[in-house]
Amino acid sequence: MAEASGDQLANLHLDEATGEKVSKSELKKRQKQRTLEEKKKEKAAAAPSKPKPEKTASAEEEESQLTPNQYFEIRSGKIQKLRQSKAPNPYPHKFNVTTDLRDFLPRYESLKTGEHLKDVEIRVGGRIYTKRAAGTKLVFYDIRAEGVKIQVMCQAQEATGDVPFEEQHEHLRRGDIIGIVGYPGRTAPRNRTDGELSIFAREIILLTPCLHQIPSEHYGFKDQEQRYRQRYLDLIMNDNSRNVFLTRSKMITYIRRYFDERDFVEVETPMMNAIAGGATAKPFVTHHNDLDMNLFMRVAPELYLKMLIVGGLERVYELGRLFRNEGIDLTHNPEFTTCEFYMAYADVYDIMDITEDLVSGLVKHVTGSYQTTFHTQTGEEYQVNWEKPWKRIDMMGALEKACGEKFPPGEELHTTETNEFLKRILKKMNVDCTPPQTNARMLDKLVGEFIEETCVNPTFITGHPQMMSPLAKYHRDRPGLCERFEAFVCKKEIVNAYTELNDPFDQRLRFEEQARQKDQGDDEAQMIDENFCTSLEYGLPPTGGWGMGIDRLVMFLTDNYSIKEVLTFPFMKEEQNSGKDKKTAAEVVGIKPEVEEGI
Repeated sequence: MAEASGDQLANLHLDEATGEKVSKSELKKRQKQRTLEEKKKEKAAAAPSKPKPEKTASAEEEESQLTPNQYFEIRSGKIQKLRQSKAPNPYPHKFNVTTDLRDFLPRYESLKTGEHLKDVEIRVGGRIYTKRAAGTKLVFYDIRAEGVKIQVMCQAQEATGDVPFEEQHEHLRRGDIIGIVGYPGRTAPRNRTDGELSIFAREIILLTPCLHQIPSEHYGFKDQEQRYRQRYLDLIMNDNSRNVFLTRSKMITYIRRYFDERDFVEVETPMMNAIAGGATAKPFVTHHNDLDMNLFMRVAPELYLKMLIVGGLERVYELGRLFRNEGIDLTHNPEFTTCEFYMAYADVYDIMDITEDLVSGLVKHVTGSYQTTFHTQTGEEYQVNWEKPWKRIDMMGALEKACGEKFPPGEELHTTETNEFLKRILKKMNVDCTPPQTNARMLDKLVGEFIEETCVNPTFITGHPQMMSPLAKYHRDRPGLCERFEAFVCKKEIVNAYTELNDPFDQRLRFEEQARQKDQGDDEAQMIDENFCTSLEYGLPPTGGWGMGIDRLVMFLTDNYSIKEVLTFPFMKEEQNSGKDKKTAAEVVGIKPEVEEGI
């Protein structure tokens, strides 16, 4: 047995590659296999290497690398071809919308993951914000309409209509306005348990192409000056801007309803006048060619509204634009919106009560609370309580307390001696007042420095000197003062109101004092309006009058420190070389204007 085992070991051969001892036949088999593998490797090494398949970029990805001008020119050219071929018509006349996206979300929110309502037809229009393709048979869109965002899921097997699936989607880009025909449902993603409420599209129709690249949702549209100049793009990209103007509309609607429910009549008065009256402000001048006369854009509707009271319309109000040729800053724009009302048989104290009731109710209606927060340009935060009753401050008493000196009595506030006194007070208190240093302007400057700065919560400042208020009635108890108040919030005026001056003898003297101030160089002083003086001679009943700045109130309730944020199209300086080098879409594709015949 031992001899047999020795013979077997003698017949084994060493496999040098593995160190094993194997039979002669096994060794030959292994060597042959190794030779074949070596030859295969040599052949593979000698063969030219195959390039790895590269991922093909989508048209949208390629276009994202273009400059805005390149994109505009290429896109304009493509849309021009569609205009010529009408396949499809990029500007169809009509798309029937049957569903409001604001109703869609609450109505179908209860759908479960993977649940579809294929029998319910949804027809909506909206603007594309994102487009995502998963192969050639599946496309997702995020669209927005009426401030609401919704996902649209497009699958080739669901497509209907005359246009094939690929052709429905190949022309669509971010910013385009599209019509969607589909049904509601909730997606069933593989990697999540909760699907997204979506519209499952059967047909997508291009309604209006966007020829420009819109900013990406990641970077947004934040450039402040461009937002004001291109408000349409600001509204497309920024929900906050949209919400400001919706809030503004809601506020104006509330104000109208408040006065309508109290038997006021809304009226409209002229915006161009031969006399710039009704307020202490510098007017814009325009020219009427046919009459060859200069006219003034109105600085206030006050005189006309009081003439309507004379005529027997005993409660009137007007919401409208005013124009003042003054400085532009964070709270002033050359044209702005105010509301003025006049109420026969009311006085300044009635008007105070109405102001508190109107404004506090408005704040509660718009914000849901009497408490609001406002941030200044420097980041200072004001917590404002609008609930009535509001604080009341006597102007002259507060100035005496702030300056530590007794001011001249009211009947002497218009004198030259008071002018010298006020100049001394300004110097003492280190307050600068630019020329002309009239008594009214210097007092107004002191009020701004020492009283208005304390008014964060709504506050009435009362007891103004008569010479600061040429249209207000004299105070019944305090000679030299008048029955007037200003309401301040966050250190800014929002309301100005009086017991109206209805004495034609007194009114004439007040206007003459204003004319004297104008001669001293005060461009904002009022001129004598003879027609208004004549109307008072027919009899203006005891009347309370009121004006409120709408723009400033919108600023406070939407927490915007700049008036430009609450005006749809604020006044802007003209851009240097604006539009001179830019081509229109028609110029890019070579369209020439057609000749129009006059009628």
